[in-house]
Amino acid sequence: QVRTRYINWAMRRDVKRRALATEYAPLRMRLVALKRAKMLPEEIRSHASQELTILPRDSCPNRTVNRCVLTSRPRGVVQTHRLSRIMWRLLADYNKLSGVIRAKW
Repeated sequence: QVRTRYINWAMRRDVKRRALATEYAPLRMRLVALKRAKMLPEEIRSHASQELTILPRDSCPNRTVNRCVLTSRPRGVVQTHRLSRIMWRLLADYNKLSGVIRAKW
């Protein structure tokens, strides 16, 4: 069995999607701008729309999921630290996050 740095298949798939999204981002941005430009002829706009459908599905940035980098948990992710709320709380309790103190009363 080969060990990788990814926790599970979902994290690996999300990393692959992020790589594709960054690779195709400039082209996708140009094609979307052409497609949405109302002043252009309909022929050019439809051609840009067809070109967008040819691109890989995973190159769309909307398909990426914000996951915890430690556990790959998809829900409850604190975006500033890229950690799930559970791991964030655990690390904050033991002073592993700089400048973070958990609420105490």
